[in-house]
Amino acid sequence: MPLKATIIPVTPFQQNCVLVWDDVTMEGTVIDPGGDVGKILATIKAQGVTLTQILLTHGHIDHAGGADELREKTGITVTGPHRADAILLDHLEQQGRAYDIQGARNLVPDQWLDEGASINIAGEDFAVLHCPGHSPGSLVYVSEKLRVAFVGDVLFQGSIGRTDFPYGDHAALIDAIVTKLLPLGDDIAFVCGHGPGSDFGTERRSNPFLRG
Repeated sequence: MPLKATIIPVTPFQQNCVLVWDDVTMEGTVIDPGGDVGKILATIKAQGVTLTQILLTHGHIDHAGGADELREKTGITVTGPHRADAILLDHLEQQGRAYDIQGARNLVPDQWLDEGASINIAGEDFAVLHCPGHSPGSLVYVSEKLRVAFVGDVLFQGSIGRTDFPYGDHAALIDAIVTKLLPLGDDIAFVCGHGPGSDFGTERRSNPFLRG
């Protein structure tokens, strides 16, 4: 499989910023550059990747706080998340001050994404699924061909995204996971926003938030 990826932990939250690239063309995408832009740029250079896209799963500070700076320094456009997260992207600087994350900038993406769209990540087509609950505009990117997904903070190994924010919706998050993600197949592996990844089958069988 020509698709390669490396995780770049960023911000005090150790968010899994992901650099994904085609090992043949060496063109790549950065998913969720939450901060530490210098570290992200150094990884891109070390891997010999030509960046062609900046992609967001949702609008929280640790996922989107560095996107505008990365866009400025590379000239590459920012795509996603869903427009429902504009309220978060409009206040990234405020979030940065609250969590002591330096350099965060408010952001207007070059392109919003909706359910049913398809996005090219490093030469492969990924379906766009709107999975609200953790944030109103959270998106998941899934390749049924490659059996891999980038889920942001929607789903974790043994857990799910927080929903105790004023805009959180626990029922909506569970519904999105159960009706949109799990039916895609147990063998789909996923990269999440924090910690180790997993696969849908393992989470379907053992994730305590998805049982009952």
